[in-house]
Amino acid sequence: MTETLHSKILGTGTPLLVLHGFLGMSDNWKTLGNQYAEEGFEVHLIDQRNHGKSFWSDDFDYDLLSEDLKNYMEAHHLENAMIIGHSMGGKTAMQFACSYPDLVTKMIIADIGPKFYPPHHQPIINGLNALNLDIITSRNQADSELGKQITDFGTRQFLLKNLYWVEKGQLGFRFNLKVLSEKMNEIGENIGATDVYNGPVLFLRGDRSEYIMPNEISEFRKHFPAAEMDTIDNAGHWLHAENPKQFFEKSMVFLKS
Repeated sequence: MTETLHSKILGTGTPLLVLHGFLGMSDNWKTLGNQYAEEGFEVHLIDQRNHGKSFWSDDFDYDLLSEDLKNYMEAHHLENAMIIGHSMGGKTAMQFACSYPDLVTKMIIADIGPKFYPPHHQPIINGLNALNLDIITSRNQADSELGKQITDFGTRQFLLKNLYWVEKGQLGFRFNLKVLSEKMNEIGENIGATDVYNGPVLFLRGDRSEYIMPNEISEFRKHFPAAEMDTIDNAGHWLHAENPKQFFEKSMVFLKS
């Protein structure tokens, strides 16, 4: 039996699928999701495999994440949808649109490009694996321990949102840390070399982020001939969280066009 991704569905109208990034979850998009719902979208905030409340699996690559999305749309009887994907979720969206172009009407890719990214999450993975959740009894204690490895407060808060009480006195992570640690190289993988999606695509980059440079749009158009690019001010890689107002405004112009 095919397992279906967990999601939270907000509003009614045009289906809009939202895909979080690596070590994130659907909950990261709740505020923006409610705003899109108020604008006439049926917003599906999706947890990808090994993240959030979705199923865990030893297998993890973009072909599988893309197939998960296809199965999700079938389970929810969605003929097609618009997609917003951030970082890893953007890579999933790109692979999905190239593999199943008839299912995607347009998409927004947030601060990631269709190219290979060298592994760069190792310090975060090391910090998470150093946490002994058998002896940590509070979020504050987890934050204090994680702070020895990860100095950036915002990054720690993002990661610690995944902590939950498995049972009384026992904390656990929503994400599958073991598999994601082993499969980290998959996160930076590119979509297929000859993959193309001809529909409308908007790449949104943070002006302080190094994941996408403005001059790369010509390269991106080899995969996405209709691609446009715009920049979110005063934002790094987590542009939707750092400047949600401008992210919402620019995304709405594109989604409604």
